[in-house]
Amino acid sequence: MTESQPVGFVIGTEDSTPLSFWVGVSPDAFLQLDDALVVNVAVPERGDVRVWGLVQQVRARYEGAQFDSDVFLVDRGVLPMETAVSAEVVATRFDPEIFVPPMPGAIASRARGSDRDRALYFDQMVRRLPAGLSRDGEPVFLDLDFLDGTRGAHVNISGISGVATKTSYALFLLYALFHSNILGPYRVNTKAVVFNVKGEDLMWLDRPNARLTDEARREYQQLGLPVGAFESVGLWAPVREGAGGQAIPAVEGREDGVTAYYWTVREFIRERFLRFLFAEAEDERSQIADLVARVEHYLDRECTDDPDNDATVVHESRAVEDFDALCTLITNELENDHSVWRGRVSDATVGAFQRRLDAARFRVGYLIWGRQAEHPQSHRIDFEAHQVSVIDIHGLHDRAKRFVTGVVLKRLFEHKERMGQRLPLHFLVLDELNRYAPRDGRGPIKEVLLDVAERGRSLGIILVGAEQTASEVENRIISNSAFRVVGRLDSAEAMRNEYGFLPAVTRQRASILKPGSMILQQPHIPIPIQIRFPFPCWATRGEEAAPPSRGNDPFARHREP
Repeated sequence: MTESQPVGFVIGTEDSTPLSFWVGVSPDAFLQLDDALVVNVAVPERGDVRVWGLVQQVRARYEGAQFDSDVFLVDRGVLPMETAVSAEVVATRFDPEIFVPPMPGAIASRARGSDRDRALYFDQMVRRLPAGLSRDGEPVFLDLDFLDGTRGAHVNISGISGVATKTSYALFLLYALFHSNILGPYRVNTKAVVFNVKGEDLMWLDRPNARLTDEARREYQQLGLPVGAFESVGLWAPVREGAGGQAIPAVEGREDGVTAYYWTVREFIRERFLRFLFAEAEDERSQIADLVARVEHYLDRECTDDPDNDATVVHESRAVEDFDALCTLITNELENDHSVWRGRVSDATVGAFQRRLDAARFRVGYLIWGRQAEHPQSHRIDFEAHQVSVIDIHGLHDRAKRFVTGVVLKRLFEHKERMGQRLPLHFLVLDELNRYAPRDGRGPIKEVLLDVAERGRSLGIILVGAEQTASEVENRIISNSAFRVVGRLDSAEAMRNEYGFLPAVTRQRASILKPGSMILQQPHIPIPIQIRFPFPCWATRGEEAAPPSRGNDPFARHREP
Protein backbone atom coordinates (compact mmCIF):
# COMPACT_ATOMS: atom_id res chain seq x y z
CA MET A 1 0.00 0.00 0.00
CA THR A 2 1.32 3.45 -0.90
CA GLU A 3 2.10 5.52 2.19
CA SER A 4 1.74 9.26 2.60
CA GLN A 5 5.03 11.16 2.31
CA PRO A 6 6.04 14.25 4.38
CA VAL A 7 6.40 17.37 2.24
CA GLY A 8 6.67 20.14 4.84
CA PHE A 9 5.36 21.67 8.05
CA VAL A 10 2.41 23.81 9.09
CA ILE A 11 3.80 27.35 9.33
CA GLY A 12 3.24 29.83 12.16
CA THR A 13 3.46 33.10 10.27
CA GLU A 14 -0.06 32.71 8.90
CA ASP A 15 -3.21 31.98 10.87
CA SER A 16 -4.11 28.32 11.09
CA THR A 17 -7.86 27.65 11.41
CA PRO A 18 -10.03 24.55 11.24
CA LEU A 19 -11.05 25.64 7.74
CA SER A 20 -7.69 26.51 6.22
CA PHE A 21 -3.99 26.59 7.06
CA TRP A 22 -0.62 27.14 5.39
CA VAL A 23 2.13 24.60 4.85
CA GLY A 24 5.79 25.44 4.29
CA VAL A 25 7.07 23.19 1.50
CA SER A 26 10.43 21.47 2.02
CA PRO A 27 13.21 22.39 -0.44
CA ASP A 28 13.33 18.81 -1.74
CA ALA A 29 9.55 18.58 -2.29
CA PHE A 30 6.79 20.40 -4.15
CA LEU A 31 3.05 20.91 -3.97
CA GLN A 32 0.63 21.88 -6.72
CA LEU A 33 -3.01 22.87 -6.82
CA ASP A 34 -5.46 20.14 -5.77
CA ASP A 35 -2.82 17.97 -4.05
CA ALA A 36 -4.26 16.15 -1.04
CA LEU A 37 -2.51 16.52 2.33
CA VAL A 38 -2.91 14.98 5.77
CA VAL A 39 -1.83 16.46 9.13
CA ASN A 40 -1.96 14.95 12.64
CA VAL A 41 -3.13 17.16 15.50
CA ALA A 42 -2.66 16.19 19.16
CA VAL A 43 -5.74 17.38 21.08
CA PRO A 44 -5.57 17.41 24.90
CA GLU A 45 -7.91 14.90 26.53
CA ARG A 46 -9.14 13.72 23.10
CA GLY A 47 -6.09 12.14 21.49
CA ASP A 48 -4.95 12.49 17.89
CA VAL A 49 -7.11 14.09 15.20
CA ARG A 50 -6.27 13.63 11.53
CA VAL A 51 -6.99 16.55 9.24
CA TRP A 52 -7.15 16.11 5.47
CA GLY A 53 -7.22 18.94 2.97
CA LEU A 54 -6.61 20.05 -0.61
CA VAL A 55 -4.12 22.63 -1.82
CA GLN A 56 -5.93 25.74 -3.06
CA GLN A 57 -3.01 28.10 -3.64
CA VAL A 58 0.80 27.89 -3.80
CA ARG A 59 3.15 30.86 -3.47
CA ALA A 60 6.92 31.42 -3.58
CA ARG A 61 8.76 34.50 -2.33
CA TYR A 62 12.04 35.82 -0.95
CA GLU A 63 12.00 35.97 2.82
CA GLY A 64 13.21 39.30 4.12
CA ALA A 65 13.05 41.20 0.82
CA GLN A 66 11.56 44.70 1.13
CA PHE A 67 11.75 46.12 -2.38
CA ASP A 68 10.95 44.77 -5.83
CA SER A 69 14.48 45.67 -6.94
CA ASP A 70 15.99 43.34 -4.31
CA VAL A 71 15.71 40.54 -6.84
CA PHE A 72 18.53 42.10 -8.88
CA LEU A 73 20.77 42.32 -5.81
CA VAL A 74 20.09 38.68 -5.07
CA ASP A 75 20.95 37.78 -8.66
CA ARG A 76 24.36 39.51 -8.32
CA GLY A 77 25.04 37.86 -4.95
CA VAL A 78 25.08 41.18 -3.09
CA LEU A 79 22.02 40.43 -0.95
CA PRO A 80 21.78 36.95 0.62
CA MET A 81 18.22 35.70 0.54
CA GLU A 82 16.26 32.47 1.09
CA THR A 83 13.33 31.40 -1.07
CA ALA A 84 10.25 30.12 0.76
CA VAL A 85 7.48 28.12 -0.89
CA SER A 86 4.22 27.66 0.97
CA ALA A 87 0.79 26.31 0.13
CA GLU A 88 -2.66 27.22 1.37
CA VAL A 89 -4.67 24.12 2.29
CA VAL A 90 -8.46 23.99 2.66
CA ALA A 91 -9.56 21.33 5.13
CA THR A 92 -11.94 18.71 3.73
CA ARG A 93 -12.22 16.14 6.52
CA PHE A 94 -11.56 15.53 10.24
CA ASP A 95 -11.30 12.14 11.94
CA PRO A 96 -12.72 12.21 14.53
CA GLU A 97 -14.79 15.31 13.85
CA ILE A 98 -13.14 17.66 16.32
CA PHE A 99 -12.72 20.92 14.47
CA VAL A 100 -9.37 22.19 15.70
CA PRO A 101 -6.64 24.00 13.75
CA PRO A 102 -3.43 22.19 12.84
CA MET A 103 -0.62 23.36 15.09
CA PRO A 104 2.43 25.22 13.66
CA GLY A 105 5.28 22.80 13.23
CA ALA A 106 3.01 19.82 12.56
CA ILE A 107 4.21 17.54 9.78
CA ALA A 108 2.18 17.80 6.57
CA SER A 109 2.24 14.74 4.32
CA ARG A 110 1.13 14.26 0.74
CA ALA A 111 -1.87 11.94 1.01
CA ARG A 112 -1.40 8.65 -0.80
CA GLY A 113 -3.33 5.40 -0.91
CA SER A 114 -6.00 5.19 1.78
CA ASP A 115 -5.17 8.71 3.03
CA ARG A 116 -5.95 10.14 -0.42
CA ASP A 117 -9.18 8.15 -0.53
CA ARG A 118 -10.19 9.67 2.80
CA ALA A 119 -9.24 13.19 1.77
CA LEU A 120 -11.51 12.91 -1.29
CA TYR A 121 -14.15 10.74 0.40
CA PHE A 122 -13.59 7.90 -2.04
CA ASP A 123 -13.71 5.49 0.91
CA GLN A 124 -17.39 6.43 1.43
CA MET A 125 -18.37 5.76 -2.17
CA VAL A 126 -19.78 2.25 -2.37
CA ARG A 127 -20.24 2.47 -6.16
CA ARG A 128 -17.42 4.51 -7.68
CA LEU A 129 -17.67 5.71 -11.26
CA PRO A 130 -14.44 6.89 -12.95
CA ALA A 131 -14.72 10.64 -13.53
CA GLY A 132 -11.22 11.31 -14.87
CA LEU A 133 -7.70 11.83 -13.60
CA SER A 134 -6.40 14.36 -11.10
CA ARG A 135 -3.55 16.75 -11.84
CA ASP A 136 -1.09 14.21 -10.44
CA GLY A 137 -2.46 11.46 -12.70
CA GLU A 138 -4.47 9.55 -10.08
CA PRO A 139 -8.06 8.35 -10.69
CA VAL A 140 -10.94 10.53 -9.53
CA PHE A 141 -14.36 9.01 -8.92
CA LEU A 142 -18.02 10.00 -8.74
CA ASP A 143 -20.45 8.48 -6.30
CA LEU A 144 -23.05 6.72 -8.45
CA ASP A 145 -25.63 7.11 -5.67
CA PHE A 146 -25.74 10.83 -6.47
CA LEU A 147 -26.03 10.21 -10.20
CA ASP A 148 -28.55 7.40 -10.61
CA GLY A 149 -31.24 8.93 -8.40
CA THR A 150 -30.57 6.91 -5.25
CA ARG A 151 -29.53 10.03 -3.31
CA GLY A 152 -29.40 12.64 -6.08
CA ALA A 153 -29.25 12.98 -9.84
CA HIS A 154 -28.32 15.02 -12.90
CA VAL A 155 -25.12 16.61 -14.22
CA ASN A 156 -24.69 20.16 -15.47
CA ILE A 157 -21.70 21.19 -17.60
CA SER A 158 -20.80 24.78 -18.49
CA GLY A 159 -18.12 26.27 -20.69
CA ILE A 160 -17.11 28.10 -23.85
CA SER A 161 -18.23 26.42 -27.07
CA GLY A 162 -15.52 24.45 -28.87
CA VAL A 163 -13.00 24.79 -26.04
CA ALA A 164 -14.69 23.44 -22.93
CA THR A 165 -15.27 19.93 -24.46
CA LYS A 166 -18.63 19.72 -22.70
CA THR A 167 -20.16 17.05 -24.94
CA SER A 168 -16.96 15.01 -24.93
CA TYR A 169 -17.00 14.87 -21.13
CA ALA A 170 -20.69 13.95 -21.06
CA LEU A 171 -19.96 11.08 -23.45
CA PHE A 172 -16.96 10.01 -21.35
CA LEU A 173 -19.28 9.63 -18.34
CA LEU A 174 -21.66 7.54 -20.46
CA TYR A 175 -18.77 5.44 -21.71
CA ALA A 176 -17.62 4.79 -18.15
CA LEU A 177 -21.15 3.80 -17.15
CA PHE A 178 -21.73 1.46 -20.07
CA HIS A 179 -18.28 -0.14 -20.19
CA SER A 180 -17.77 -0.92 -16.53
CA ASN A 181 -19.70 -3.21 -14.20
CA ILE A 182 -20.86 -0.42 -11.90
CA LEU A 183 -24.52 -0.71 -13.01
CA GLY A 184 -24.54 -4.44 -12.40
CA PRO A 185 -27.37 -6.41 -14.02
CA TYR A 186 -29.05 -3.18 -15.19
CA ARG A 187 -26.15 -2.18 -17.44
CA VAL A 188 -27.41 -3.81 -20.63
CA ASN A 189 -30.89 -2.30 -20.33
CA THR A 190 -29.74 1.19 -19.33
CA LYS A 191 -30.28 3.62 -22.21
CA ALA A 192 -29.04 7.03 -23.27
CA VAL A 193 -30.56 9.57 -25.64
CA VAL A 194 -28.01 11.99 -27.07
CA PHE A 195 -28.91 15.01 -29.20
CA ASN A 196 -26.33 15.86 -31.85
CA VAL A 197 -26.48 19.64 -32.11
CA LYS A 198 -23.18 20.53 -33.83
CA GLY A 199 -21.91 19.03 -37.07
CA GLU A 200 -21.97 15.25 -37.43
CA ASP A 201 -19.33 14.50 -34.80
CA LEU A 202 -21.59 12.27 -32.70
CA MET A 203 -22.59 10.13 -35.69
CA TRP A 204 -19.44 8.02 -35.28
CA LEU A 205 -19.78 6.77 -31.71
CA ASP A 206 -19.92 3.17 -32.90
CA ARG A 207 -16.47 3.37 -34.50
CA PRO A 208 -13.14 3.12 -32.62
CA ASN A 209 -10.81 6.09 -32.80
CA ALA A 210 -7.93 5.20 -35.09
CA ARG A 211 -5.85 8.13 -33.80
CA LEU A 212 -5.86 7.12 -30.15
CA THR A 213 -2.37 7.39 -28.65
CA ASP A 214 -0.63 4.86 -26.41
CA GLU A 215 -0.69 7.39 -23.58
CA ALA A 216 -4.48 7.68 -23.83
CA ARG A 217 -4.76 3.88 -23.79
CA ARG A 218 -2.74 3.78 -20.57
CA GLU A 219 -5.05 6.37 -19.03
CA TYR A 220 -8.11 4.26 -19.82
CA GLN A 221 -6.34 1.27 -18.30
CA GLN A 222 -5.56 3.29 -15.18
CA LEU A 223 -9.25 4.13 -14.87
CA GLY A 224 -10.19 0.48 -15.29
CA LEU A 225 -11.96 1.03 -18.60
CA PRO A 226 -11.58 -0.84 -21.90
CA VAL A 227 -10.58 0.97 -25.09
CA GLY A 228 -13.00 0.99 -28.01
CA ALA A 229 -16.22 2.43 -29.38
CA PHE A 230 -19.69 2.48 -27.85
CA GLU A 231 -21.03 -1.04 -28.19
CA SER A 232 -24.67 -0.45 -29.14
CA VAL A 233 -25.54 2.74 -31.01
CA GLY A 234 -28.63 3.77 -32.96
CA LEU A 235 -28.17 6.72 -35.34
CA TRP A 236 -31.15 8.86 -36.32
CA ALA A 237 -31.19 11.79 -38.72
CA PRO A 238 -34.11 13.89 -40.02
CA VAL A 239 -35.62 12.89 -43.31
CA ARG A 240 -34.13 14.86 -46.18
CA GLU A 241 -36.34 17.73 -47.29
CA GLY A 242 -37.66 17.44 -50.84
CA ALA A 243 -36.72 13.77 -51.17
CA GLY A 244 -39.88 13.02 -53.17
CA GLY A 245 -41.51 10.69 -50.69
CA GLN A 246 -38.34 8.69 -50.05
CA ALA A 247 -37.28 8.52 -46.38
CA ILE A 248 -33.62 9.42 -46.94
CA PRO A 249 -31.62 10.60 -43.90
CA ALA A 250 -30.22 14.13 -44.20
CA VAL A 251 -26.57 13.36 -43.43
CA GLU A 252 -23.45 14.01 -45.46
CA GLY A 253 -20.49 12.25 -43.85
CA ARG A 254 -22.11 8.95 -42.82
CA GLU A 255 -23.60 6.70 -45.51
CA ASP A 256 -24.47 3.56 -43.54
CA GLY A 257 -26.27 2.73 -40.34
CA VAL A 258 -28.35 5.93 -40.17
CA THR A 259 -32.16 5.82 -40.09
CA ALA A 260 -34.33 8.74 -41.19
CA TYR A 261 -36.95 9.87 -38.70
CA TYR A 262 -40.29 11.57 -39.16
CA TRP A 263 -43.74 11.58 -37.57
CA THR A 264 -47.16 11.01 -39.08
CA VAL A 265 -50.19 13.27 -39.10
CA ARG A 266 -51.99 10.75 -36.88
CA GLU A 267 -49.17 10.74 -34.32
CA PHE A 268 -49.06 14.52 -34.42
CA ILE A 269 -52.74 14.69 -33.45
CA ARG A 270 -53.01 11.77 -31.01
CA GLU A 271 -49.86 12.61 -29.06
CA ARG A 272 -50.57 16.36 -29.10
CA PHE A 273 -47.37 17.58 -30.70
CA LEU A 274 -48.85 20.89 -31.85
CA ARG A 275 -47.50 22.65 -28.75
CA PHE A 276 -43.92 22.01 -29.89
CA LEU A 277 -44.47 24.12 -33.00
CA PHE A 278 -44.91 27.01 -30.53
CA ALA A 279 -41.98 26.15 -28.30
CA GLU A 280 -40.39 29.59 -28.06
CA ALA A 281 -40.35 31.16 -24.62
CA GLU A 282 -43.70 32.85 -24.05
CA ASP A 283 -44.68 35.83 -21.96
CA GLU A 284 -46.81 34.87 -18.96
CA ARG A 285 -49.63 37.09 -20.31
CA SER A 286 -49.78 35.39 -23.70
CA GLN A 287 -52.95 33.50 -24.60
CA ILE A 288 -51.36 31.51 -27.41
CA ALA A 289 -50.60 28.56 -25.12
CA ASP A 290 -54.29 28.39 -24.15
CA LEU A 291 -55.34 28.45 -27.80
CA VAL A 292 -52.81 25.71 -28.64
CA ALA A 293 -54.28 23.52 -25.90
CA ARG A 294 -57.83 24.05 -27.26
CA VAL A 295 -56.79 23.18 -30.82
CA GLU A 296 -54.98 20.04 -29.65
CA HIS A 297 -58.03 18.95 -27.71
CA TYR A 298 -60.50 19.38 -30.56
CA LEU A 299 -58.17 17.83 -33.14
CA ASP A 300 -57.92 14.71 -31.02
CA ARG A 301 -61.64 14.72 -30.27
CA GLU A 302 -63.09 15.37 -33.72
CA CYS A 303 -60.62 13.50 -35.94
CA THR A 304 -61.00 9.75 -36.38
CA ASP A 305 -58.36 7.33 -37.60
CA ASP A 306 -58.32 6.85 -41.35
CA PRO A 307 -59.27 3.19 -42.03
CA ASP A 308 -57.38 3.29 -45.34
CA ASN A 309 -54.04 4.60 -44.03
CA ASP A 310 -52.15 4.25 -40.74
CA ALA A 311 -50.60 7.71 -41.02
CA THR A 312 -53.68 9.91 -41.54
CA VAL A 313 -57.01 10.85 -39.96
CA VAL A 314 -60.47 11.78 -41.13
CA HIS A 315 -62.32 14.98 -40.17
CA GLU A 316 -65.99 15.28 -41.05
CA SER A 317 -65.74 12.49 -43.66
CA ARG A 318 -62.74 14.15 -45.34
CA ALA A 319 -59.28 12.64 -45.12
CA VAL A 320 -56.49 14.85 -43.76
CA GLU A 321 -53.86 13.49 -46.12
CA ASP A 322 -50.78 15.51 -45.16
CA PHE A 323 -49.49 18.27 -42.90
CA ASP A 324 -50.57 21.02 -45.29
CA ALA A 325 -54.12 19.72 -45.14
CA LEU A 326 -53.94 19.64 -41.36
CA CYS A 327 -52.77 23.27 -41.20
CA THR A 328 -55.59 24.25 -43.57
CA LEU A 329 -58.12 22.47 -41.33
CA ILE A 330 -56.86 24.33 -38.25
CA THR A 331 -56.84 27.70 -40.04
CA ASN A 332 -60.40 27.25 -41.32
CA GLU A 333 -61.71 26.40 -37.86
CA LEU A 334 -60.01 29.40 -36.25
CA GLU A 335 -61.33 31.81 -38.88
CA ASN A 336 -64.86 30.79 -37.93
CA ASP A 337 -65.87 33.20 -35.15
CA HIS A 338 -68.38 30.67 -33.79
CA SER A 339 -66.05 27.66 -33.74
CA VAL A 340 -65.50 25.94 -30.40
CA TRP A 341 -61.87 25.49 -31.47
CA ARG A 342 -61.39 29.22 -31.15
CA GLY A 343 -63.28 29.90 -27.96
CA ARG A 344 -63.17 33.49 -26.71
CA VAL A 345 -59.62 34.44 -27.68
CA SER A 346 -59.02 37.73 -29.46
CA ASP A 347 -58.40 38.25 -33.16
CA ALA A 348 -54.85 39.35 -32.33
CA THR A 349 -54.12 36.04 -30.60
CA VAL A 350 -55.59 34.07 -33.50
CA GLY A 351 -53.49 36.11 -35.92
CA ALA A 352 -50.30 35.45 -33.93
CA PHE A 353 -51.17 31.73 -33.80
CA GLN A 354 -51.69 31.55 -37.55
CA ARG A 355 -48.46 33.37 -38.34
CA ARG A 356 -46.48 30.89 -36.28
CA LEU A 357 -48.37 27.95 -37.74
CA ASP A 358 -47.53 29.17 -41.25
CA ALA A 359 -43.87 29.49 -40.29
CA ALA A 360 -43.93 25.97 -38.87
CA ARG A 361 -45.58 24.64 -42.03
CA PHE A 362 -42.58 25.87 -43.97
CA ARG A 363 -39.82 24.95 -41.49
CA VAL A 364 -41.14 21.75 -39.88
CA GLY A 365 -43.78 20.39 -42.23
CA TYR A 366 -41.44 18.01 -44.07
CA LEU A 367 -40.90 16.10 -40.79
CA ILE A 368 -44.62 15.23 -40.57
CA TRP A 369 -45.82 12.80 -43.23
CA GLY A 370 -49.24 11.69 -44.34
CA ARG A 371 -50.28 9.36 -47.14
CA GLN A 372 -46.72 9.22 -48.55
CA ALA A 373 -45.47 7.44 -45.39
CA GLU A 374 -44.62 3.76 -45.89
CA HIS A 375 -43.93 1.64 -42.81
CA PRO A 376 -43.82 4.70 -40.55
CA GLN A 377 -43.10 2.55 -37.49
CA SER A 378 -39.60 1.89 -38.85
CA HIS A 379 -38.91 5.64 -38.96
CA ARG A 380 -40.17 6.41 -35.47
CA ILE A 381 -37.28 7.16 -33.09
CA ASP A 382 -36.92 4.07 -30.90
CA PHE A 383 -34.67 4.84 -27.93
CA GLU A 384 -35.15 1.31 -26.57
CA ALA A 385 -33.60 -0.51 -29.54
CA HIS A 386 -30.01 0.45 -28.70
CA GLN A 387 -28.10 1.41 -25.61
CA VAL A 388 -27.20 4.83 -27.04
CA SER A 389 -29.53 6.63 -29.44
CA VAL A 390 -28.00 9.60 -31.25
CA ILE A 391 -30.60 11.99 -32.65
CA ASP A 392 -29.15 14.40 -35.17
CA ILE A 393 -30.74 17.87 -35.21
CA HIS A 394 -27.75 20.01 -36.17
CA GLY A 395 -28.94 20.83 -39.71
CA LEU A 396 -32.50 21.73 -38.77
CA HIS A 397 -33.96 25.21 -38.56
CA ASP A 398 -34.22 26.48 -34.99
CA ARG A 399 -38.00 25.94 -34.97
CA ALA A 400 -37.55 22.35 -36.17
CA LYS A 401 -34.86 21.72 -33.55
CA ARG A 402 -37.27 22.74 -30.84
CA PHE A 403 -39.99 20.56 -32.28
CA VAL A 404 -37.83 17.42 -32.48
CA THR A 405 -36.35 17.99 -29.02
CA GLY A 406 -39.76 18.58 -27.46
CA VAL A 407 -41.34 15.54 -29.06
CA VAL A 408 -38.52 13.21 -27.99
CA LEU A 409 -38.50 14.58 -24.43
CA LYS A 410 -42.26 14.19 -24.14
CA ARG A 411 -42.23 10.61 -25.41
CA LEU A 412 -39.33 9.66 -23.15
CA PHE A 413 -41.00 11.16 -20.10
CA GLU A 414 -44.31 9.45 -20.83
CA HIS A 415 -42.50 6.16 -21.50
CA LYS A 416 -40.87 6.25 -18.08
CA GLU A 417 -44.16 7.20 -16.40
CA ARG A 418 -45.81 4.16 -18.00
CA MET A 419 -42.99 1.91 -16.82
CA GLY A 420 -43.71 2.97 -13.25
CA GLN A 421 -40.24 2.16 -11.94
CA ARG A 422 -36.88 3.89 -11.76
CA LEU A 423 -34.70 1.10 -13.12
CA PRO A 424 -33.38 0.66 -15.73
CA LEU A 425 -32.12 4.22 -16.08
CA HIS A 426 -32.45 6.52 -19.07
CA PHE A 427 -29.80 9.20 -19.52
CA LEU A 428 -30.62 12.32 -21.52
CA VAL A 429 -27.69 14.31 -22.96
CA LEU A 430 -28.72 17.75 -24.19
CA ASP A 431 -26.37 20.55 -25.19
CA GLU A 432 -27.40 24.20 -25.61
CA LEU A 433 -29.64 23.90 -22.58
CA ASN A 434 -30.13 27.67 -22.50
CA ARG A 435 -32.00 27.38 -25.82
CA TYR A 436 -34.58 24.95 -24.46
CA ALA A 437 -34.84 26.02 -20.81
CA PRO A 438 -34.06 29.77 -20.75
CA ARG A 439 -34.14 31.61 -17.46
CA ASP A 440 -36.97 33.91 -18.55
CA GLY A 441 -40.34 33.01 -20.03
CA ARG A 442 -42.10 29.68 -20.30
CA GLY A 443 -42.62 27.03 -22.95
CA PRO A 444 -43.58 23.38 -23.38
CA ILE A 445 -39.98 22.13 -23.67
CA LYS A 446 -38.95 24.08 -20.60
CA GLU A 447 -41.84 22.56 -18.67
CA VAL A 448 -40.77 19.03 -19.62
CA LEU A 449 -37.15 19.75 -18.68
CA LEU A 450 -38.27 21.13 -15.33
CA ASP A 451 -40.22 17.94 -14.76
CA VAL A 452 -37.11 15.93 -15.60
CA ALA A 453 -34.98 18.01 -13.22
CA GLU A 454 -37.46 17.84 -10.35
CA ARG A 455 -39.17 14.48 -10.83
CA GLY A 456 -36.81 12.65 -13.15
CA ARG A 457 -34.84 11.23 -10.26
CA SER A 458 -37.82 9.15 -9.11
CA LEU A 459 -38.58 8.08 -12.69
CA GLY A 460 -35.02 7.10 -13.58
CA ILE A 461 -34.44 9.91 -16.11
CA ILE A 462 -31.03 11.49 -15.58
CA LEU A 463 -30.34 14.80 -17.31
CA VAL A 464 -26.80 15.52 -18.45
CA GLY A 465 -27.25 19.10 -19.58
CA ALA A 466 -24.66 21.44 -21.06
CA GLU A 467 -24.57 25.10 -21.94
CA GLN A 468 -22.11 27.89 -22.61
CA THR A 469 -23.51 30.14 -19.90
CA ALA A 470 -25.26 28.78 -16.81
CA SER A 471 -26.52 32.30 -16.09
CA GLU A 472 -28.97 31.97 -19.00
CA VAL A 473 -30.47 28.62 -17.90
CA GLU A 474 -33.50 28.16 -15.63
CA ASN A 475 -32.10 28.15 -12.09
CA ARG A 476 -34.33 25.27 -10.93
CA ILE A 477 -32.63 22.97 -13.44
CA ILE A 478 -29.13 24.04 -12.39
CA SER A 479 -29.89 23.75 -8.67
CA ASN A 480 -31.25 20.22 -9.04
CA SER A 481 -27.98 18.96 -10.55
CA ALA A 482 -25.96 16.94 -8.05
CA PHE A 483 -22.80 17.38 -10.12
CA ARG A 484 -21.57 20.68 -11.51
CA VAL A 485 -18.80 20.56 -14.11
CA VAL A 486 -17.05 23.61 -15.54
CA GLY A 487 -14.74 23.77 -18.55
CA ARG A 488 -13.09 26.89 -19.94
CA LEU A 489 -15.20 29.89 -18.89
CA ASP A 490 -15.36 33.44 -20.12
CA SER A 491 -13.90 35.67 -17.38
CA ALA A 492 -17.04 37.80 -17.10
CA GLU A 493 -19.31 34.73 -16.99
CA ALA A 494 -17.17 33.19 -14.24
CA MET A 495 -18.04 36.14 -11.99
CA ARG A 496 -21.79 35.43 -12.14
CA ASN A 497 -23.60 34.14 -9.06
CA GLU A 498 -24.27 30.80 -10.75
CA TYR A 499 -20.61 29.92 -10.20
CA GLY A 500 -20.64 30.83 -6.53
CA PHE A 501 -19.60 27.26 -5.68
CA LEU A 502 -16.17 28.03 -7.18
CA PRO A 503 -13.61 29.67 -4.86
CA ALA A 504 -12.03 32.85 -6.22
CA VAL A 505 -8.78 31.14 -7.22
CA THR A 506 -10.73 28.37 -8.98
CA ARG A 507 -12.72 30.92 -11.00
CA GLN A 508 -9.42 32.34 -12.20
CA ARG A 509 -8.26 28.87 -13.21
CA ALA A 510 -11.48 28.29 -15.14
CA SER A 511 -10.56 31.03 -17.61
CA ILE A 512 -7.32 29.28 -18.65
CA LEU A 513 -8.34 25.61 -18.70
CA LYS A 514 -7.17 23.58 -21.67
CA PRO A 515 -9.53 21.33 -23.66
CA GLY A 516 -9.93 18.06 -21.79
CA SER A 517 -9.60 19.69 -18.35
CA MET A 518 -12.66 20.29 -16.21
CA ILE A 519 -13.45 21.53 -12.72
CA LEU A 520 -15.70 19.08 -10.88
CA GLN A 521 -17.97 19.82 -7.93
CA GLN A 522 -19.67 16.83 -6.35
CA PRO A 523 -21.66 16.32 -3.13
CA HIS A 524 -19.05 14.37 -1.17
CA ILE A 525 -16.07 16.69 -1.67
CA PRO A 526 -16.55 20.12 -0.04
CA ILE A 527 -14.52 22.01 -2.66
CA PRO A 528 -14.27 21.59 -6.46
CA ILE A 529 -11.20 19.95 -7.96
CA GLN A 530 -9.65 20.07 -11.41
CA ILE A 531 -9.64 16.85 -13.42
CA ARG A 532 -8.84 15.78 -16.94
CA PHE A 533 -10.28 12.95 -18.96
CA PRO A 534 -8.66 10.79 -21.65
CA PHE A 535 -8.93 11.55 -25.34
CA PRO A 536 -12.08 9.87 -26.72
CA CYS A 537 -11.48 6.27 -27.73
CA TRP A 538 -14.52 6.49 -30.03
CA ALA A 539 -14.35 8.42 -33.31
CA THR A 540 -15.38 12.06 -33.08
CA ARG A 541 -15.30 12.67 -36.85
CA GLY A 542 -15.24 10.61 -40.02
CA GLU A 543 -11.48 10.75 -40.57
CA GLU A 544 -10.87 9.24 -37.11
CA ALA A 545 -13.20 6.29 -37.62
CA ALA A 546 -11.63 2.84 -37.66
CA PRO A 547 -13.55 -0.25 -38.81
CA PRO A 548 -16.05 -1.30 -36.12
CA SER A 549 -15.16 -4.11 -33.74
CA ARG A 550 -17.97 -6.18 -32.30
CA GLY A 551 -15.96 -8.72 -30.41
CA ASN A 552 -17.30 -7.51 -27.05
CA ASP A 553 -20.74 -6.42 -28.23
CA PRO A 554 -23.36 -7.79 -25.81
CA PHE A 555 -26.09 -7.02 -28.35
CA ALA A 556 -24.45 -8.84 -31.28
CA ARG A 557 -26.39 -12.05 -30.75
CA HIS A 558 -29.66 -10.15 -31.14
CA ARG A 559 -28.78 -8.72 -34.55
CA GLU A 560 -29.39 -10.32 -37.88
CA PRO A 561 -26.21 -11.66 -39.56
